[in-house]
Amino acid sequence: MKPISYTLIFINNRSSDFSYMTTSLFQKRRKFLIRLAKTLHQCGTPAYQLEGHLVKVSEALELGGSFLISPTSITCVFWPVEDRENQENSYVARVQPGDLDLGLLARTDELVEELCSGQRDLDDALLRLEDITNKPNPFPRWVIFIAFGLASAAFSMLMGTSWADVIASFILAIGIYGLVMFSETRPRIQTALEPLSALLAAFGASAISFIEPTINMALVVLSSIIVFIPGLALTVGLSELAARDLVSGTVRVMDALMVLFKLYFGAFLGFAIASVLLGNVDQIEAVRLPNWSGWLAVLVLSFSLMVMFKIRLKDAPWGIAAGFLGHGVSIWASATFGIALGTFFAALFLGIYANLFARWRKAPAAIVLLQGIVVLVPGSKLYMGLNTVISGKEILHIEQIGSQSFLILMSLVAGLIFANIIADPRRSL
Repeated sequence: MKPISYTLIFINNRSSDFSYMTTSLFQKRRKFLIRLAKTLHQCGTPAYQLEGHLVKVSEALELGGSFLISPTSITCVFWPVEDRENQENSYVARVQPGDLDLGLLARTDELVEELCSGQRDLDDALLRLEDITNKPNPFPRWVIFIAFGLASAAFSMLMGTSWADVIASFILAIGIYGLVMFSETRPRIQTALEPLSALLAAFGASAISFIEPTINMALVVLSSIIVFIPGLALTVGLSELAARDLVSGTVRVMDALMVLFKLYFGAFLGFAIASVLLGNVDQIEAVRLPNWSGWLAVLVLSFSLMVMFKIRLKDAPWGIAAGFLGHGVSIWASATFGIALGTFFAALFLGIYANLFARWRKAPAAIVLLQGIVVLVPGSKLYMGLNTVISGKEILHIEQIGSQSFLILMSLVAGLIFANIIADPRRSL
């Protein structure tokens, strides 16, 4: 790749300031890096990974670059490698927190590889990046609709409650997805989507309990809103804090906690309204699910996540395998070392598996890692702990649920850190 050339145009004035105009090559490289930063941010990439990746790409393009990323902002500084002091060029943008889109992440990573290896020129790469960023959801609406309900049903199965809870969770989750679709064209509803969803779930669970009094209403509500529970966001935020990315980590953790509070208040309000309008019903203890249902739940949840994370079909088997690996190691290690260290070993094996996948397939480790991590994250236990503290009632009986949730979060982060030491992914994503 040829060195960057540029032309200086001096403007004399009283303060002896000067400005400059860069060449089209500098501008194209700058434009590509900015679009790349926005696209990867849109995929939900952790800040410390995104910053490091952008630095490596800018070096490959023979362009100086410095980056500061947070969930709500992107700051970039560029300069020709020959002269930084006089020719820095800045870019600042406010953005919305990104949603997980692992298909877009994989395609973007492939594009960068092709550009850096010389298989694509810069003009072609810019057009391709624009194309994949604006690519519509690969799954039709009805598939997403079903996946939303199955994810909730699968979580209920993982909790090992009853088939009535599983069916009720599926029905309520379908209704909540209807609210999600309704809010897409109504910004005011979208800003209050989490508490409204929890309110609808709580009212619906109370109504269903009159038909089927064996359901665990609180657990059904938690299952039906599980896609909103910010367990994964908390894990990513703590990983950023562990990587000393303090601004982004703090913002992400606080945002996750606020989402958790909004969900709990919505459920609390929904139960209160239902109690006044519908009254209360005596609960009957249900027959618990058999042990094998947990493995079925992992399979169903993995297929649901494939749709919700927009994973490419060729990457899906690796992600499904990650879900089974995380669940299996967690069961084995928890029986031997306890649930906290069990989660550590599960995260360790998942991290090693994802890093080896990244090296072999030359793809981001997150493509398979996140599907396994979702099975382990304790966001639901944080919600249960919050319910126990406020209402004094247990959704499920779990000893020391608050401290257990904290230890699981720490174990997840530690397991992933040790995995990077044992198996280097040799990639910045």
